[in-house]
Amino acid sequence: MRLKILGLNPGSTSTELGLFEDEKVQFRTAIGYSKEQLAPYSTPIQQFDMRMEGVLNLLTQEKMDISSLSAIVARGGLLKPMESGTYRVTAEMVQDIRAGKVMSPHISNIAPMMAYRIAVTSAIPAFMADPVSVDEFEPLARISGIPEISRRALQHTLNVKAVARRAARELGKTPADLNLIVAHLGGGISVCPVRAGRIVDANNANEEGPFSPERAGGLPSFSLAELCLSGEYEKKWIMKRMIGQGGLVAYLGTNKIPDVERRIADGDEEAARLFQAMAYQIAKEIGGMATVLNGEVDRIILTGGCAHSDLLTGWISARVSFIAPVAIYPGSDELAALAAAACRVLRGEEKEKVYR
Repeated sequence: MRLKILGLNPGSTSTELGLFEDEKVQFRTAIGYSKEQLAPYSTPIQQFDMRMEGVLNLLTQEKMDISSLSAIVARGGLLKPMESGTYRVTAEMVQDIRAGKVMSPHISNIAPMMAYRIAVTSAIPAFMADPVSVDEFEPLARISGIPEISRRALQHTLNVKAVARRAARELGKTPADLNLIVAHLGGGISVCPVRAGRIVDANNANEEGPFSPERAGGLPSFSLAELCLSGEYEKKWIMKRMIGQGGLVAYLGTNKIPDVERRIADGDEEAARLFQAMAYQIAKEIGGMATVLNGEVDRIILTGGCAHSDLLTGWISARVSFIAPVAIYPGSDELAALAAAACRVLRGEEKEKVYR
């Protein structure tokens, strides 16, 4: 009997939906939202009713029989630190999200709420898989340098785990047999050493590591402190400069890699220098994470939207291929990864986990 899975993935300006039969997509679309539509909402949680209405209207329009589904699966966001895996969405989880008992407000936090609302009316299970806040850090990885701050486990878990499974399949092994370094290259960049299937360290893409198309990455701490305390800049401006208006946006005015590559092709030497600097920082982070695995690395994986750039991946590969062979899996199909997670649970290949 084939499994029918509905996947939900709300992002900053859209909500993605996908209908899967087993792991094969049958239908996918996205509901887009303009800046004007989102302007009245000061927090992601306030968008829930509007987003929920859009999803329900689309399901009605497509004449989708919810009761015929095997499950609904949602993206997980910045919830409490938790183990990797696929979790049943419960009333307790939804209550915690509504009450703000999460690591940080983020639009992905409403995804389990949406799945639960649909599932509870049709008596089908709702799942959440591999949220950003999965925490598999080893004890040494948590120490920052001052006792007032601990390093937090925040990374692009869903895609990191998905490409680790893909690499294992291609090598005829299981993730537990391998040591990998996975670099998710998107609007934010996560470089993760994956030991025997566990993400044992990672640069927090909001605070550390390489600069990215729109994030500043790790900054010189003394200079950043002076900037913050200078009185010349408001907190809001500084936060935006680090996330959203940092990285390539700050230097070149764009977060779109094809635009940067066109400028380089047209002879823009500054664009070339900065794009190469981003590759340099990514490669340096990969090299650092190789030490976490004691240099025993079976494969380095470059994934995420920026991995579509042959120029970027070529520069990175040239610097890190001495560590291990490099595999490039461009993009990150979060809906497919969600559907696969639900299928594994429903087939009994892995056990669903309980949120506490």
